[in-house]
Amino acid sequence: MSDKTISPVTPVAVTQQVISAAAVSVALEAAIARAESIGVRINVAVADSGGNLAGFLRMPGAFLQSIDIAIDKAYTAAGFGFSTKDWMKLVGHDEGMKLGFSARPRLVVFGGGLPIRAGGALIGGIGVSGASEAQDEECARAALDAIGAE
Repeated sequence: MSDKTISPVTPVAVTQQVISAAAVSVALEAAIARAESIGVRINVAVADSGGNLAGFLRMPGAFLQSIDIAIDKAYTAAGFGFSTKDWMKLVGHDEGMKLGFSARPRLVVFGGGLPIRAGGALIGGIGVSGASEAQDEECARAALDAIGAE
């Protein structure tokens, strides 16, 4: 046994910023309001910066299969910190990454998922599903605008 004293790692814990419950509520309602204004029915989810579901709303008549897609778009955007629409642009040139990541559960590589940033910090992700890719993203952007996120 060694006589060396092992120093503890400092710091042991770090602060991780996450989206507030109030902001989640406003974001969800704003996405729904935009969907109503453009005549589509959506599911919308917000994940915190750890990828945990922080909130979800489903419009009556929105596709049932889109429930999980919206949640997974939020999870993907929160986990990677960029739009789900940009995923293939960033890794599509690398066949190994494309095949490897496509086998991962919950990864979404088409539009409708956006990261949520405040003051430069990644605090979560929002995912919208149920309309076209462009309409999903429009609803997600309306949510970010409503809470003043980047």
